[in-house]
Amino acid sequence: MKKKDIKILLVDDEADILEIVGYNLSQEGYQIFTAENGKEAVEKAKKHNPHLIIMDVMMPEMDGMEACEIIRKTPELSHTLITFLTARSEDYSQVAGFDVGADDYITKPIKPKLLVSKVKALLRRLKEEESQDSETLNVGGIEINREEYKIIKDGIEIILPRKEFELFYLLASKPGKVFKREEILDKVWGTEVVVGGRTIDVHIRKLREKIGDEYFKTTKGIGYKFEI
Repeated sequence: MKKKDIKILLVDDEADILEIVGYNLSQEGYQIFTAENGKEAVEKAKKHNPHLIIMDVMMPEMDGMEACEIIRKTPELSHTLITFLTARSEDYSQVAGFDVGADDYITKPIKPKLLVSKVKALLRRLKEEESQDSETLNVGGIEINREEYKIIKDGIEIILPRKEFELFYLLASKPGKVFKREEILDKVWGTEVVVGGRTIDVHIRKLREKIGDEYFKTTKGIGYKFEI
């Protein structure tokens, strides 16, 4: 995928941030779209189907958390990468962001060059995922189609955000294997994306809720284990 084909949606209620961030990313050759609040972000996301959304948390009308939840429930946007912009003074936790489906977070203020580097790392990971060979797995009666990012359980399609899907696919690819947390973070999030250790726990909890706890036991399904 060429840079000119990559669409990035910037969401912030501060015009100067939209201008500065938008300018630096457009200089890299990306298509840039902007929104000033969460409500507008949802509308723009549905209209443009961006590859990446960089979104502030505290905004009028609808905050970033609520907007992220709505976007994640929209099937055509379920695999869009979402990164939160957060001010150091805000009462915000990584877990809260990942719980609503975020892929990463960026702390404000951030230098333009560092921001561009973070964006490149995220998009590089996206490119690597798309270039991987497609494969369909069948584990415990669940069909996992990597090419189409689909999970079929009892004839019903389950929509998962990109990172939840990748984590489930990784665990299902080697049932019963003991994974080190570092290995999971590397293969699912990449070495250039910094996330906390509890990130895996949050995603596993979400997978248990959506797919069923029985599929995470050794007697059926993937039977995952972690090595600390």
